[in-house]
This record gives sequence, C-alpha cells and structure tokens, in this order.
Amino acid sequence: MHTLTLLAIPLLTAAIPLHQPKTTESAPLPLVIWHGLGDDFQREGLLSVASLAEQTNPGTYVHLIHLSDTASGDRQATFLGNVSEQIDTVCAQLASDRILSTAPAINALGFSQGGQFLRGYVERCNAPPVHNLVTFGSQHNGIAEFQECGWGDWICRGAEALLRAGRWSSFVQGRFVPAQYFRDPTELDEYLASSNFLADVNNEREEKNETYRKNLGRLNAFAMYMFEEDQMVHPKESAWFGELDEETGDVVGVRERDIYREDWIGLKKLDEEGRLIFRSVPGKHMQLSEELWSTPLRSFLGRWRLMLMLMLISRSLNEHELLPSLIES
Repeated sequence: MHTLTLLAIPLLTAAIPLHQPKTTESAPLPLVIWHGLGDDFQREGLLSVASLAEQTNPGTYVHLIHLSDTASGDRQATFLGNVSEQIDTVCAQLASDRILSTAPAINALGFSQGGQFLRGYVERCNAPPVHNLVTFGSQHNGIAEFQECGWGDWICRGAEALLRAGRWSSFVQGRFVPAQYFRDPTELDEYLASSNFLADVNNEREEKNETYRKNLGRLNAFAMYMFEEDQMVHPKESAWFGELDEETGDVVGVRERDIYREDWIGLKKLDEEGRLIFRSVPGKHMQLSEELWSTPLRSFLGRWRLMLMLMLISRSLNEHELLPSLIES
C-alpha cells in the first residue's frame, strides 16, 4: 500500500478548491495531482494537499486525477486495470477540462506510481503541456519485488493472486497495475517482450519512440524526490531511475545507464541543461512532514516561482549551485 501520509498537516477543506485562475502570466499555473497505489481522490491526505496548494498560491486551480466517480472505484483502479488505457482516459480527462485545456501549461505532481503515470502522460499526449513535473517516491525504473498485502486488504490480495498466476502473461499485464511496472533485472527478456507499460515509456525496446524523448525534454523542470527510508519500493533508487545490480547488490545510478547515456527519453538533455533535479527526503514511503512538504509545494506551483523553490532547498541542504536555466522567460 502506497497511501499518502501527511504528518501534522490538517485538513483545510472537505472539497477540492475550484477557484478560477486569472489569465495573466503572473497567475499560478493549474496543478494536476495523481495519487498512488491504494489511495483515492477523496482521501483526506490528498484533499489536504489540494487545499494547501490553493492556500499557498491563491488562485491555483487544482485537479485531482480520478479513474472513477467513486472513491472505492478510484482506489480499485490503482490495483486493477490497464495502465495504458488509464493514461488514455487521463489524457482525455485533462484535455476536456475547461480550465486546464485553456491554460498555457500545467504543473504536475505525482505520488508513488502516480509519478511514472504522469510521466507517461507527458510522453504520450502532453496536452495540456506540463511545465514542471514533480514526483515523490515514484518507481521510474520499476520495482524488482512486490510488497505483501496488508491483512484484510482483499482488493490487494486478489490482485496479488493474479500476479502469482503469471506476471508476464498478457492477462496479468493487462489487468494488474503493479505488474505493468515490474522490472526484474534477471528477467529482462521477459520484461521487454511482455511489459505493458514501463518498457514502453522508458523506451527500452529496440524501436525507440522519438516523441517520448521530445515531450519529456520540453519540461521546464523534472524534480524527483526519493524517500531515504523507503521500504515499499525496491530498490528505492528507482525514484531516480536507479537500477539494482543483482550480482553485487549495488544500485547503478541513472547516469551510468544506457537510458541516460543514449538519451532514450530526454533525461540527458534535461540534466545537461540543469532541469533534472534529484532530491532525497527523510522518512518512509510517502511520509511527509509539513516542514518537508511546504517548500516544494509553495514554489513549484507558480510558473515563475521555481527559482525560489531551488533557493530554499539548496539552503536547507547547504548547496548553493543554483541553476538559472531552470527558469524560462
């Protein structure tokens, strides 16, 4: 279960804020949020994030991505469903939203698996276009192990049973969401042949999709946050596109991998231009204190406030090499 936990952040409202943003360039861009496994768009923690976003940057329009009109249906869709079809649904959902579709761009925030799904949105459709993409504890290079389900979590256990029946079968790959970003380095041939989602959006197959590279490379900033004590994601460095070396047990960083060196999806371009941001935060998977959460939330939402966010984070980490190229005039 990858449910978002916000520590010491009160619920500010029971509804998603619906303030219409001004059409001037000084107004904050709309914010789109995609939650993680086992969560739903009506969960208290997610509503708190939406409320805090609007309070921090007044006028921010926040859209919580949902794959069902009910909380139970939306939660079930985090376990069961075809991820590619879900992304198609989200592409249509955002394109049909009156405010999002007329905005010059949007900011996107992804929690856990919602992060790599938002990246899939950027690569595959990106209309409306994403300006800044921020992900927390996401599995950009997949997971090499599945977590056991909690006692009494029958939706999760039902999905787990499908997995055990054959993770590379077309039946499981088309229906069990976590299987579609499962990536065991010892089973790469099976993965490349059968993965319904991750092998495609990571452009790992022989035939590359140039649109994926171009779309991701257009981001103003791609900020990836890893939880230092994450025990849900294996390896936790998947949040930074890290890969586990099964022989040594070491994690191979993204800059040492072909996906970066050959620039399959635009990561190298982003990095060389100072627009790929690696950050780690203390805590377990999806556990964020108000202090840790408020800085990226405050400054990533506004189109012209990214430099402020980088300054605050750099100061907290005693790093002062700021990257002016992150701000586009």
